Amino acid sequence: MIVLGIDTSCDDTSVAILENRKILSNIVSSQIKFHSKYGGIVPEIASRKHIEWIWEVGEKAINEAGVTLKDIELISVCNGPGLIGSLLVGLCFAKALSYSSGKPIIGVNHLEGHIQAIFLEEEFPEFPFLTLIVSGGHTSLYRVEDFGKYKELGRTRDDAAGEAYDKVAKMLGLGYPGGPVIDSLAKQGNAEKFNLPRPYLHGSLDFSFSGLKTAVKVLLKNLGYEEDIPDEIKKDISAAFQCSVVDVLIEKIKWAASMEKLKRVVITGGVAANSELRKRAEMIGELEIYLPSKSLCTDNAAMIAVSGYHRFLRGEKSDLYLNARAYLPL
Repeated sequence: MIVLGIDTSCDDTSVAILENRKILSNIVSSQIKFHSKYGGIVPEIASRKHIEWIWEVGEKAINEAGVTLKDIELISVCNGPGLIGSLLVGLCFAKALSYSSGKPIIGVNHLEGHIQAIFLEEEFPEFPFLTLIVSGGHTSLYRVEDFGKYKELGRTRDDAAGEAYDKVAKMLGLGYPGGPVIDSLAKQGNAEKFNLPRPYLHGSLDFSFSGLKTAVKVLLKNLGYEEDIPDEIKKDISAAFQCSVVDVLIEKIKWAASMEKLKRVVITGGVAANSELRKRAEMIGELEIYLPSKSLCTDNAAMIAVSGYHRFLRGEKSDLYLNARAYLPL
């Protein structure tokens, strides 16, 4: 089956072509340069860029895959959660393709896409397994029983991990996005130089990184470095902050796996590309850890396509009344 996937949930315009689970193309057009000067994503700019780029990205994906629109057998599109203006662009594009071609369309939850990204790899876990989705907008734990069968175990109560990275990076004057630059600086810093809190929330599988972000702000104020922060201080704070975040994520994985009696764990989402998290996760000896390749951790249409493919195999499909949802529980 040839599946066309579309993801415009945030600031990346992405179209992919899959043959069953095999990626024929997966084009992602980034808007980082348009948002970086604002220190974060501007929804109006994001939706306008999607409108400008969606057809060009779609054509590139089709050409790279070596197929035509007539070859497409299913159109899979992310309809939430995400920025409503951005979602509408991809959804309207998908529905127009479906209407004009007569090909079936199916809506996919963005979080399900992250979970199923692992099935684009050659090695993937058997069911059931534990999944940690950790990104700029989400930090959640799920028990995955089968395709389409998910049980939420914990979620963020305030800032997601990726959001905390971006906000700390802004405090340090590192620009946007914050995750990659903090990851890079942390390798050069001393994580023990500053003692930052670990918000474990004992007795809960929820997450909370807002207090950690505040702790960094207080630390900078106490050091007298709210502006013109020395490079060494930036490196050491980056290392301490990242160590705290990763400590929490790793411990929550262990707690959840023990409580649910699971041995297989998938870590996915944009922050799953973080080098320290990947290294620490692979050191958990008692668990089987599965990590998508870095390009499949961040937002992409291939994960939407594979999720739609598995739903379609179960007899599911959507219609042209499919609508965008800013909030869409999994």
